[in-house]
Parts: sequence; structure tokens; C-alpha cells
Amino acid sequence: MAYIRWFETLGMKDLDLVGGKNASIGEMIANLSQAGVRVPGGFATTAEAFREFLHHNRLTERIASALQNLNTDDVDELARVGAEIRSWVEHAELPKALEVAIVDAYIRLESASKGGLSVAVRSSATAEDLPEASFAGQQETFLNVRGVESVLLHIKKVFASLYNDRAIAYRVHHGFAHQEVALSAGVQRMVRSDLGASGVAFTLDTESGFRDVIFVTSSYGLGELLVQGAVNPDEFYVYKKGLAEGRNTILQRTLGSKLQKMVFAEEGRGVQAVATSELERRSFSLSDADVLELARQALLIEQHYGRPMDIEWAKDGLDGQIYILQARPETVQSRTGRVLERFAMLERAPVLVTGRAVGQRIGVGPVRIISHPREMNRVQPGDVLVADMTDPDWEPVMKKAAAIVTNRGGRTCHAAIVAREMNIPAVVGAGNATQALRDGDVVTVSCAEGDTGRVYAGTPRYEVKRIELDNMPPIPTKIMMNVASPERAFSFANLPNAGVGLARLEFIINNTIGIHPKALLQFEQLPEDLKAEITRRTAGYKSPVDFYREKLAEGISMIAAAFAPHPVIVRMSDFKSNEYAHLLGGSRYEPKEENPMIGFRGASRYRSPEFAEAFALECQAIREVREEKGLKNVWVMIPFVRTVGEARQVIEILEKNGLKRGEDGLRLIMMCEVPSNAILAERFLELFDGFSIGSNDLTQLTLALDRDSGLVADLFSEQDDAVKFLLERAISTAKKMGKYIGICGQGPSDHPEFALWLVQQGIESISLNPDSVLETWLYLAEQQNALVGKD
Repeated sequence: MAYIRWFETLGMKDLDLVGGKNASIGEMIANLSQAGVRVPGGFATTAEAFREFLHHNRLTERIASALQNLNTDDVDELARVGAEIRSWVEHAELPKALEVAIVDAYIRLESASKGGLSVAVRSSATAEDLPEASFAGQQETFLNVRGVESVLLHIKKVFASLYNDRAIAYRVHHGFAHQEVALSAGVQRMVRSDLGASGVAFTLDTESGFRDVIFVTSSYGLGELLVQGAVNPDEFYVYKKGLAEGRNTILQRTLGSKLQKMVFAEEGRGVQAVATSELERRSFSLSDADVLELARQALLIEQHYGRPMDIEWAKDGLDGQIYILQARPETVQSRTGRVLERFAMLERAPVLVTGRAVGQRIGVGPVRIISHPREMNRVQPGDVLVADMTDPDWEPVMKKAAAIVTNRGGRTCHAAIVAREMNIPAVVGAGNATQALRDGDVVTVSCAEGDTGRVYAGTPRYEVKRIELDNMPPIPTKIMMNVASPERAFSFANLPNAGVGLARLEFIINNTIGIHPKALLQFEQLPEDLKAEITRRTAGYKSPVDFYREKLAEGISMIAAAFAPHPVIVRMSDFKSNEYAHLLGGSRYEPKEENPMIGFRGASRYRSPEFAEAFALECQAIREVREEKGLKNVWVMIPFVRTVGEARQVIEILEKNGLKRGEDGLRLIMMCEVPSNAILAERFLELFDGFSIGSNDLTQLTLALDRDSGLVADLFSEQDDAVKFLLERAISTAKKMGKYIGICGQGPSDHPEFALWLVQQGIESISLNPDSVLETWLYLAEQQNALVGKD
């Protein structure tokens, strides 16, 4: 009987022999080492060894009898029976032949090590890491185990962990017979990530299922705190296509707080959590080079397995190398079909807490604040489970919850992973949920409003729609989208679309940056208190100016990658002076205007010496996205151009900043939103590749209405005859000249009949708010079918 197997002799064919985790480790060592995927070596005990251990101690029948009639919904009884079985296993003796095999293997591993050997003893169940179910985290892992006696002890602890409360409940929940699951203990050389960093990488976006990115989470030290949700990690997105082309395609970086890290214990064995330094919290735990190297290995793993993967990794602080600790199939988003279930809030209520949204769903129920697993029997079906954080011990009751809210954790923490697998909305990293929420109060947990999850008081109304995306009917125009939020781009890209007709740069500036560009450019001249706040906000980047440029590029890149290869039309900043003044430091630089709506905005800013440096940063960001990241689907759009002469000036400024129309496929679009644009359409279109109609401004300027004034709001209508006259002229001129003609104003999103009228005029594309795409699409198809029926 084979009691142990070295990793390099294993592969996925051996899942029944050593479990999913250990089989996968062997598979990667055997097949991907030559390609540069680094996996620490070691050995695994076999399923036969585990069964022999139980048989040797006459535990097989005793355990089966104890579990036979166990009700896993009775948390107290589950805890009692689980503890009893684990005690039996931990106090049993290893068969002599198994002990000898383990000792011999450990001595061999130790003799091949430079310096002292430290190992991780990991569990690997024979039913885990299947495409339809992930047993990740159900059994135990022990870190920094040293010496053969300690290894023998921890192997028994790993065996016992097959009977953790959570593991017992998970098997019942997923229909696995207890006696059919065996355990393998993997003994793997430790990576010194206690001196480096570690985390999790997914080869898709965990929220939307978008498959063209690699999502990386990272924090300092060993990875257990991150997986548990005890730290808010750094996050990175890498674009696969650019990575395959050898480009630096880190689409987005998000700095986590990383308040703690797990390191080797001072006495030399085991681990302990310690506080991170202020410098560590203000710095990214991985360099760009590290992120790209990790993403490269992750992509190789995904290509080898032929499916999205969930990967644990570590960076060794001694040799500086990235290592893969284990890889398993991603089991949630990869099962998602093309039926879109859309949750949307119809009403609002007071917001009690906010955090990171997980699940894009909405849940309602009474708050149940749980401070310790001993209290889990208080959770009833339909409750909103609220806790500081969760770990695998909580899983028996998590499936009962209508929603989950935690103080701590990021999007790959334990609570987030379980919530996705169980299709439950979760708000993680909320900070003060256990203090701000009251036990028994009914709340609504919304994860359907972007990256921010909100817990509302009471039961504001919401709706759920199910739409078969693969059965959308044909329509006679292109439907594009107006996208303001890069963080929602991957989700929006799931909707049927022909690209992005309007990506608003000012939304990225306002929501992601929040600082006036001139305050960053003139950082050294600022007062100390303002400098301190800007330093805090720009942590992780080389300089304040680098922060501004990189955050612009990241926001644009997220949208461009989400919708590639379709065009993404990026409108350069169109803040008005009063809006710029609201940014940090903005009041120092902005003029006071009586009517900023028709003042210092759009093209007039770009040609102003006062704004030249700030506009240059926008151009640099566009160049970075197109040239360095290779996202050539980005087009540039210029807003609020008053005269043909002004148009020429802006084009010259763009060229000076490296954005020349036609060069490297760059298309230059102009917003048609000033009446002069439609009146002199031929002359403007000679300078640009097309028009995108901004019906909001075109309407207010045609009808002499301030669209911000409620006093005259009743007269505002994009369907007024005077506005339609200008729209017809712009559309017909663009068509005659063979130029692009679309619309990105609010009108078609609010009024489907207006969208139909635009189609009848021959408009090439209609760019809609994402929440009106499906409704407008179906309306246009219905109207088209009605016309065909009449014919």
C-alpha cells in the first residue's frame, strides 16, 4: 500500500488518491514548471493511508454511526458531535508503517533544503475542487510547522479537520456521503511570504464573471488573514489580451488598508498576527512587475486547465520570487449562464452602513448580530447575518441568511467567497456594522448599485428582472452605453451592446481622484494641511501628478477593456467651474461665474493657458491607454465646441500632446451640443470623424432654458420641433459626408419614442444609460416588427 506520494509524481488523474488540492499541486509541478510556474515541492499522504488510519483505530464504523442521523441544522448538536469525532481522531495513533513513511519523506525533504525547513501541512479532500463544488477552506491548514514530530502531530490534526462542523455541514448541503470522502495531508515547503506578501488571484472578475481579466488581491505576510477577511487587501486588475502581448496592462490598482499581517511566531513555530507599519499601509504590497509576473503564471494555469481558476499565491521575501501554492477551479461565476437576473432599487431609505458589494443582488430580513460561532443557533432562515468577520466555522448557518454584512474583509475574503457560492448578497469591510445596526431591525442589503454595498433601513421597494441575453431580437441601429463608473464596466459589458458612446472623464476625476488637477500640479506651493490631505489620498503612487494621470488611465482602461473590441468614446473632461471648485483645492483655482453652464467649460478650457497643464495630463492618460496598454478601441471626444476656429485650436493642442487624428487609428469625435454645431455641421465635420449629439445641452441652448432651473423645467423637451430641426440637420449632414453620427444625451434613455424617431432619421448609434438598454432595445424591436406587419 502506498502511504505517501511526492508532488511531482501526481496529477489530476490522482484526485481520488490525494484529493483535489494535492493533485492540482502535482499537476502544476509536472506540467507547468518548464513554463515558469513556480510551485513549492513536498509530498502528500494518500487516501488509502487515511482509511488505514481510521481502520487501524476502529474509527470507521464509530464515525459513520455518529453522523448517520445528525441534523446539521441543529448547530449545537453539530458542534457536539463534531468535537467528539475530532477528539477520537486526534488521540488515535498512526499505523507504524504510515509513520515510518512520513518520517522518511520528511527527512528527505529536509536534507534537500538550504537552512532550516519549515512546512505547511495542508488538507486535501478527495471530493474537493470539483467544477461543481469547492471544498476550499473546509478543512484545516497549519503553517510554519517544524520538525518531524510536529509534522506527525499536525497530520493527525488535518485528518481530524475532515469532521469540522463546517465540513460536515458542507458535505450534507452538497449531497456528498461522509464515508465516501477521504483526506490527504500535503506537506509543502513554506514560502517565506511572512517576509513578503501573499493573496489570491482569480482568472476572471469575481463579481461580473467577466473573463478577460485577472483579479489579484494582495497583503503583506502569510495569506491566512486575507482569506479570513481580517484585512482589506490591495486589489489589481490585469487585462489578459495585453498581458499575452507582453504589455503592462494593469487596468486598475486599489490600495487596501492592510492593518495587520501574519508572520512566523517569535518562538519559531506557528504564526502570529502583528500590526503593519504606516509605510506598509500607504504602499502597495506588490510592485507592477510582481503583479504582471503573477498574472502571467495565472494565465498559464488557466490555459492548462481550460477553465477559470482560483489561485493562492505567495511572494518569498528572501528570494523575491512569486510562487503558486495551490489552484482550484472557480466554481461560481464560471457556472453563470446567459440569463441576466437584474436587481434594482426602486426606492431609497436611510443608509445605515456601506462597504464593498458582493453578489449584485438584494436581500431583506431582520438583523442578527453574531459575535462568536457559539451564538450561531440564533440565526434563522431569512435573517441578515451581521458579524465582525466570518471564517469557515460559520458556514453551517451562512446558507440560511438572506444577506451577510461584515465589519472586515475584501472581495476575496471568506464571507465574500461563500456569499457568491450560495448566491447571497454580502456587504464586506463595512467597518462598523456590528455597532451601527441593531439586532432584530429589518433592513435591506443592496449589492445592486455598483462597487459600494448599502444597508438601508426598512424595506424600500426593489425589482428583479430575468432576461435571456442570447435571445435579444435584431434592431435597425447600434445600441451603445453611457458609462460613468469604471467599477461597473465589467457588469455593464454583459448587456447586449455595440460599445460605449460616452465615457465621462469628469466622473473618474470626481469619484476616483477627488482633487483639482492644478492642486496636484502645484503641490509644493500648497499650505501644509492641504498637502497632508493630498499625500494621504495619493498614497501608493510616486507623486501627486502620477496619481492623477494613472487614475485617469486606470478608469479609462477598465471601461475600454470591458467593451473591447467595440469602440469606447471617451469624452475629455467637461466640468463646469462650479463643479471643479468642489474638488479638493478647487476653490483656489476656479473663477466665480454667474452662469457656469455657458462659461468656462469644454473646449474653451483646453485652449486656455490656465488649464493647459491639466489638459495635458488627460492627453497623457489617453496615450497610455492606447499605446502602452494597447487598447486602441478608445476614441477621443471633445465637448462644448462653440466655433470652427475653436475646434481647429483644440485639434492643434491635441496634436501637440501626441493625439493626432488618424494616427494609429485614433478617431476624433465632436459633441454636437451647441446650435452652431448643427448649423455649420459641414464645416465642423471636415475637422472630425463624426458627431455625438448631446441632446441635453442642445435643448437648453436652442430653447434658452437653464436645465438646472426648476422654474422653467416644464418647457424642457428634446422633442421640441426646434430641437428636432437641428437634430435632423446634424444627422443628415453626417450621413451625407460619411461620418459617424450617434447620440449620447439623456433623451433616448428617458423616452423610447424619441429613440424610435432618431432611428427613423437614420442615426447610426444610440448611447443609453445602462438601466434603459434592454427596455429600449425591446421597444425598438417591437416597433420594427409592427411596421413590418403593416407592410
